[in-house]
Amino acid sequence: MFREERGRLLAALVRRFGDLDLAEEVTSEAIEAALERWPADGVPPKPGAWLMTTARRRAVDRLRRDQVFAARLAILQVEADRAGPVPAAEPGGDLPDERLQLFFTCAHPALAAEDRTALTLRCLAGLTTPEVARAFLVPPATMAKRITRAKKKISEARIPFRVPGADELPERLPGVLQVVYSIFTEGYAASSGPHLQRLDLAEEAVRLARILRRLLPGEREVAGLLGLLLLVHARRAARTGPGGELVLLEEQDRDRWDRPMIDEGRDLVTTSLTGGPAGPYGVQAAIAALHDEAAGLADTDWPQVVALYDVLVALAPSPVVALNRAVAVAMRDGPAAGLELLDGLAGEPLLRGHHPYPAARADLLHRLGRRAEAAAAYREALDLAGTEPERAHLRRRLGAVDRHVP
Repeated sequence: MFREERGRLLAALVRRFGDLDLAEEVTSEAIEAALERWPADGVPPKPGAWLMTTARRRAVDRLRRDQVFAARLAILQVEADRAGPVPAAEPGGDLPDERLQLFFTCAHPALAAEDRTALTLRCLAGLTTPEVARAFLVPPATMAKRITRAKKKISEARIPFRVPGADELPERLPGVLQVVYSIFTEGYAASSGPHLQRLDLAEEAVRLARILRRLLPGEREVAGLLGLLLLVHARRAARTGPGGELVLLEEQDRDRWDRPMIDEGRDLVTTSLTGGPAGPYGVQAAIAALHDEAAGLADTDWPQVVALYDVLVALAPSPVVALNRAVAVAMRDGPAAGLELLDGLAGEPLLRGHHPYPAARADLLHRLGRRAEAAAAYREALDLAGTEPERAHLRRRLGAVDRHVP
């Protein structure tokens, strides 16, 4: 309940007091007070309203004690009187405007991309600063400075705490969706560490996407993003073995996939692709749905997958999309066709440190019997891989190739 209410509380308090730091502090204090009092007094009938009242009182007390904020409090009181009472955070209530405002404030285009993601994790996902630091592989002190910098930028640039107007939404919404997608990507495939997945981050991204879906039900790309996350996250239990080792898609036990989650994701794909031109997240979700619907790798509709990648290349061209398309072409037309496309991407700077690129080349070279070249590509991928499960998988592949290299 605390995790769900925190975002509502924070959004309402930022709207009321115009200070993100103050809102965070009194939100934490209200939750701390609840943890102390509720075990003895019982959970109140309206927990969200109790937390809101407690947090607002703490904020007012703090502002009254601080002479620097005395004038601000007077101005806020005048504005509050004009606007009317702030609605309490009721359990199950949406408070759509306020939480949506916080999404767009954290993901404002004036902030650096990494700062947007960090601030969203801290404020909306409720992760602690050390937890956010682990997600970015930086020391907590560095992350604390990054979050402080983002908040300062919001204050100094007078970034408005509001939902963009209808004319601004098409330009601003992709940035919000990209933040949530970036969080999920780090959770789905961790950039480093002993584990392949960070399920805590993946599940937070799904939760944030669900909130966005409730708040923006008419936005088809929001439906596409949530559908994509669900269709991919549905495979989480089958992606690793008993010891945490990487299990490739073709080797996964598909009975372990989360079928209700897949069904929900497929419905969202239909929504995202109906009523207008397709968007990038809707197309990616459709690709994920084709994988989830297939009984096995050989049964996947590879011609349709390639066709969808052709659409995605036109909508959102990138070296990573081109890499994924080349792998799909290899499955449809054979390893030589895929390798030709991969070799055409050799000069892409964004792929130089991206270990899936040399790993994909190595797999295709191995299938073509070019074992010495495959071994060299596996070694390159091994040098770039960040997590131990990925490195262990590549070592196994390299060992299998090396045994047959003269």
